[in-house]
Amino acid sequence: MDKNLIQRLFSGAIYGLLIFLCTTDYGAKLVNVISPNLVKQEQLYYGLITFFVAVGAYECVKIMKFDSALYKWLVFPVIIFVYYKLFTIRYFNQGFYFNYNLSEILALSLIIIACITLFRFSSELYYDEGKLIFTVIYVSLPFGFALGLPKFYDGTFTWEVFLLFVLIWSSDSFAYFTGRLFGKHKMAPKISPKKTWEGFVGGVIFTLILGYFIELKFPELRGNWIIVGFLVSVFAPIGDLVESQLKRTFGVKDSGNIIPGHGGVLDRLDSFIIAAPVVYLYFILENLF
Repeated sequence: MDKNLIQRLFSGAIYGLLIFLCTTDYGAKLVNVISPNLVKQEQLYYGLITFFVAVGAYECVKIMKFDSALYKWLVFPVIIFVYYKLFTIRYFNQGFYFNYNLSEILALSLIIIACITLFRFSSELYYDEGKLIFTVIYVSLPFGFALGLPKFYDGTFTWEVFLLFVLIWSSDSFAYFTGRLFGKHKMAPKISPKKTWEGFVGGVIFTLILGYFIELKFPELRGNWIIVGFLVSVFAPIGDLVESQLKRTFGVKDSGNIIPGHGGVLDRLDSFIIAAPVVYLYFILENLF
């Protein structure tokens, strides 16, 4: 068997296990077998997301190749500040309790503006000021909002985030295989030559089906998971295109090598970075209406 394939399978299995243990209630159960009441599940989850923010910020700074050392290092305290503000809201309110005001939706809209800038006005990102703003928005906001996706109370930790990952993996996998079998029309040939519209449609269909079964199996989850499946199948590929465009703009192949054979954190979480805020917004709107 190819050595690189073995490496990819092993590191992918470790990555998947880490996601499972930190986004379901099994992580704390496993740790607390060793020492009772050592950790709470939300602490494992927050630790995982914080790790993603730290490594993602480092990778984004490397990709964008800042000219000024001042702006390069200024990125980190700004990201820490923004993420900390989002973290304290989630932590001290114990999970999914939102302050339903316009400012939160406006903050989510900044992610859209950053993506539009990347695709339509990429010259703005050649300036260090633009690089700093993009990095802060692209890294801190999606992960910060992801902190509010699960709910936890009285020892209960729900599986919204893990099942969101499952839907993302489903969308990616079925889009790939459908594209391999039937793909003829390129989706974004200059950015991601292997993506096809046929693959995209296949990813949507199979992810909708999986969302239907999640809706039946996990009635305690918030939201309708057929809708979540649709949102993921549409926006996960966009997340992949955003990161591909970012690397293409700055002439980089991979965001990093922290996951051997798979690249960096941004390479693995590009779909999550866009899908998570969209699902978060859906949960907000569902509770409002």
